[in-house]
Amino acid sequence: MMNILNGGKHAENSVDFQEFMVMPIGAPTFAEALRYGAETFHALKKILSKKGYAVGVGDEGGFAPNLKSNDEACEVIIEAIQAAGYTPGKDIALALDPAASSFCEKGTYVLSKSGQGTKTSADMIAIYKNWVEKYHIVSIEDGFDENDWEGFKSFTAEVGNKIQVVGDDLFVTNSKFVDRGIKEKAANAVLIKLNQIGTVTETIDTINLCRKAGWGYIISHRSGETEDDFMADFAVAMGGGQIKTGSACRSERICKYNRLLEIEHELGKAALFGNPFKR
Repeated sequence: MMNILNGGKHAENSVDFQEFMVMPIGAPTFAEALRYGAETFHALKKILSKKGYAVGVGDEGGFAPNLKSNDEACEVIIEAIQAAGYTPGKDIALALDPAASSFCEKGTYVLSKSGQGTKTSADMIAIYKNWVEKYHIVSIEDGFDENDWEGFKSFTAEVGNKIQVVGDDLFVTNSKFVDRGIKEKAANAVLIKLNQIGTVTETIDTINLCRKAGWGYIISHRSGETEDDFMADFAVAMGGGQIKTGSACRSERICKYNRLLEIEHELGKAALFGNPFKR
């Protein structure tokens, strides 16, 4: 999950949703997947620059322009995928992390940065469902507030057979919360942050819960990252086929991608690119 456009609390701009990511679902190897993402990232820079938008980056290396709407974020990424020579939905899909807890106030969702008004959980579900079809989105993380279990459950019931519904703030890599989520069918995937729960043992326990339930799991960075690249090795060891580690710039992000390239090279023909979204 390569973060190429930032909003929310990760950027001082007009976009409410925190992360817009590309997922190279059609790539045959990790090296090719990284190339797909990097080429799209640089195509996006050219498009934003041509439109007169700033091309500075946010906390996780994605661009942070003042766009006209949240929708435009998806539109310019689709344009970038095509400009890089790829087919949206076939070669590269989109993934979102709205981080809805950051704009939820007293049970309603306030899209104040974009000026798109106040929304209910049902309104957010309608927005996401429309976007899934329109923008080739295959994964949505934290689409609802961390306490909005009903919103998560309703959304999963409606689209869980089509896309990945990921809980991060909802589960905080805690097996007790994940166990509840599995029982209540509140999602179908978990964002895994080792330093969120605290130990490798507890992290693996949570991953094993996901495996047993048939849920997806994504090994993830944090916003305040370092150049420690252990996360790359851990992602390979856990075999979930997904990693979320930021954009194709900033050394604390690049070092994880470089380590994954090294691992694939070291393994040679024995390397398996475990892509759960391959079509």
